[in-house]
Amino acid sequence: MKKFPIALQLYSVRDRVARDFEGTLAEVSALGYDGVEFAGLYGKTAGEVKALCEKYSLIPLSAHIPFVEMMKDPMGVMQTYAEIGCRYAVIPYLSDEYRPGKDLFNEVIKGAEMLGGVAKEKGMTLLYHNHDFEFKRIDGKYALDVLYESVSSDLLQTELDLCWVKVGGEEPESYLRKYAGRAPVVHFKDFSGKIGGKMYALIGIEDDTAASSDFSFRPLGMGCQNIPALLAAAEDAGAQWIVVEQDDPSDGLTTIECAKKSIACLQSYM
Repeated sequence: MKKFPIALQLYSVRDRVARDFEGTLAEVSALGYDGVEFAGLYGKTAGEVKALCEKYSLIPLSAHIPFVEMMKDPMGVMQTYAEIGCRYAVIPYLSDEYRPGKDLFNEVIKGAEMLGGVAKEKGMTLLYHNHDFEFKRIDGKYALDVLYESVSSDLLQTELDLCWVKVGGEEPESYLRKYAGRAPVVHFKDFSGKIGGKMYALIGIEDDTAASSDFSFRPLGMGCQNIPALLAAAEDAGAQWIVVEQDDPSDGLTTIECAKKSIACLQSYM
């Protein structure tokens, strides 16, 4: 099986990053991660972040940047992450008013096309990171598919989150293969328990759905996802990087302990 380089989405260890940005990068590097994906810069300049990544031999692979933030200042935002050395800029999440079924979803499609052009101009590629709400149907098609059909692959590629794909009702292996050649970066995420209710509350987002008593995000290999099958699908899809993300720690482990277990799981199959 292909030996993928592995990055950590720093949202997974946001408690530590907020307290000690540099120390967290050192810990992530020591665990064996090859790169990082940012979820905010915590007051650091682009130069400072680039220097810290170089210091700890971490590739600044990508960054999750709120859609509205990118739309307010496309050139400035893309320039910042280009200076860090990021290869990818990622639309990470849509607030309710921009989601499929709402009028502003059309603005997301138009915005992604524009932002993809700006990212390309800065030497980066724009990605879209899904949750489950993109699996709402529009004229019989998943909204996520509508997005990718509406914006050309040279301006927008996928960052499929394989947990949320499964929560959305699709088998992650087959859905990932569907986007072969357009899936350079893949989010690996594991979970256990019944799908539905309060999943977004676990990642700090207000969630008024009915409670689910046993759903939890898990380190890779400790939940219901078939990790070897996902790795095989990633290879078939032509993925270049695997990104580990765990939205919320579980099993009494700290966030960094979860990150350690996840990379150990991946390494055991590669």
